Amino acid sequence: MSEEIPVGLAGRTLAQVFLPCTDLTRSRAFYEDTLGLPFLFETNGMAFFQLAGARLMLGELREGQPAMAGGGLYFDAPDLPALARDLEARGAVFRGPAQVLQSTPEGDLTLQSLLDPDGNLVALMGVVARV
Repeated sequence: MSEEIPVGLAGRTLAQVFLPCTDLTRSRAFYEDTLGLPFLFETNGMAFFQLAGARLMLGELREGQPAMAGGGLYFDAPDLPALARDLEARGAVFRGPAQVLQSTPEGDLTLQSLLDPDGNLVALMGVVARV
């Protein structure tokens, strides 16, 4: 009996997310100081941060490299109102108020987003309990 080889990515764990940046120092400060992500290491124009179950890699675009399309990160945030206040106190500027995307018996699926220094989306999304 031969072992079945899985096809596709369904059910696989996300190991790393890549986001391009134009100024690694500025972007590292944003993700480390403003958003509070644990910094792991920096090497060869790349900075790595620990996410729950994955890593974030920022890669600085070098002169002559073609521009890359922006990316986006969605962080689970069932405590969105408190988390947004904390990030604003650290200097984060949100694109607008939190929006309820869907109401469920457990609470409201809520989204609030901001942009990093290179225009990549950073979103907070979670089912927030109603008060």
